[in-house]
Amino acid sequence: MQFDKELDASDLACPLPIVKTKKALSGMTSGQVLRVIATDSGSETDMPIFAEQTGNTLLHQSSEGGQYIFFLKKA
Repeated sequence: MQFDKELDASDLACPLPIVKTKKALSGMTSGQVLRVIATDSGSETDMPIFAEQTGNTLLHQSSEGGQYIFFLKKA
């Protein structure tokens, strides 16, 4: 999937992946896509909730080898 910016939030514990994601999205323009890589298992449930609460679109979510990958489209 194409993305405009990537955030590596590996090895960060909750709530830092969400905090860093919010900051990264704030520097982007509407319609751009952010790819987030996290290793905190809590992000698997936190990221969809964050997207819904902030109006951003969670385009895709997957997990592979202990990493959780998210693609968020800036509202």
